[in-house]
Amino acid sequence: MSPRAADAGLRPALECSGLAALAAPLADAAARARRENRHGDLPKWESALAQLNCPAASPPDFALAAPRIGGARDCDDAERARMKKLLLQLCPWRKGPFEFFGMRVDAEWRADRKWARIEKHIDLRGARALDIGCGNGYYLLRMLGAGAALALGIDPGQLFIAQFAALKRGCPNSPAFALPLACEDFPRDAALPGFDAVFSMGVLSHRRDPHAHLREVLRCARPGGQVVVETLVVEDESERVFVPPGRYAKMRNVRAIPSPPMLAAWLRRAGARDVRPLGVSRTTPDEQRATEWMRSESLADFLDPNDADKTIEGHPAPRRAIFLCRRGE
Repeated sequence: MSPRAADAGLRPALECSGLAALAAPLADAAARARRENRHGDLPKWESALAQLNCPAASPPDFALAAPRIGGARDCDDAERARMKKLLLQLCPWRKGPFEFFGMRVDAEWRADRKWARIEKHIDLRGARALDIGCGNGYYLLRMLGAGAALALGIDPGQLFIAQFAALKRGCPNSPAFALPLACEDFPRDAALPGFDAVFSMGVLSHRRDPHAHLREVLRCARPGGQVVVETLVVEDESERVFVPPGRYAKMRNVRAIPSPPMLAAWLRRAGARDVRPLGVSRTTPDEQRATEWMRSESLADFLDPNDADKTIEGHPAPRRAIFLCRRGE
């Protein structure tokens, strides 16, 4: 087994979903990415995946806050301990939680909380969904749990793709797939079909050109398709952008943080319509924290120890906004 298993069966799934024209371009792009961007730790991750032999699994339940793959009764404690040892070789796990054959994968981010802020505002029944910057695929599984017919994720992080391949081992027939692609690698031919719902969550603030990213996100949706954008914001009622002069919360790659009104303006300029905010929430150490599955520094280490309203650099502490819109006709 290898990270390539994360997209096994994608071609027939695309064909069944009316997206057959995407199959060849996506396969070519993924093959090119695997040749050109081979991570130095990939052999270690491939070795762990090759040893991950999951037993026959009970039906999964992706509607749960911790998507359930397999059940506690599907294996004994010794087999579960062996699987856990292999999954821990794929650390750090950033998004979760998951229930995997009776063990809890308690990732750094309580991603179920972000999903709870989104799910009541979207309709994914029968939808073909695309998650740009999907990480290890937590939201892909939640999309299936919300009724999506197909959930495709792209992310250039090869470790994340390996993690999703491990999860997929326990639910090989689920119509969720992940490819090692960045947004700019996605096929661009205007004649190609678009998705019913496109998500960009936690990506925008890391892009050198946020305007180009939003245009790419909207381009991936069909005309009238749903688009969800979630990102860091600064609280301000004016159209303002904060550009960190150095690191932000110890991150090197935070390029620009808009205010909610500025993000709305960016979306409209990119071609979105029906733009509306779903809310702004403050990120807390209860939602992003170190665990057994992610043992390095986390949010508590990124905030001023004497003032939780500020980052360690003295900037406003992380707040995140979610916007829902549609691609213009």
